[in-house]
Amino acid sequence: MVAQKVQHGNGDYKQVIVTREDLPLSMGKLAVQVAHAAVACTLLTKQRKSDWCVKWQQEGAKKVVVSVGTLEEFIPLKEKAESLGLVALIISDAGHTEIPEGTQTVLGIGPAPCNLIDQVTGQLPLL
Repeated sequence: MVAQKVQHGNGDYKQVIVTREDLPLSMGKLAVQVAHAAVACTLLTKQRKSDWCVKWQQEGAKKVVVSVGTLEEFIPLKEKAESLGLVALIISDAGHTEIPEGTQTVLGIGPAPCNLIDQVTGQLPLL
């Protein structure tokens, strides 16, 4: 009998959304910004790396939300992600409610293999 790898929710693929601690966002507003990033990154990954998207969905579409202190911390993370061939998008707010138009709120990365994403966000604290 051949032993099979059993998945217990950890999986080999995930998506990470990086939030900013320095923005005065309500929980609802933050949730919407995270959702914008999750949807936009998923759609772009489906176009660019459809096999990653399929495998991620088959594993349960794991998402992780982490945080950084400021906007300045987004840029190197985005650049590192892109250098590894990952989808990385910064979401800018429309300015209709709590924050000024164009405020960069969250950074979405992936879905992608965990070993690649962890090179970018593995040391960041969970939100």
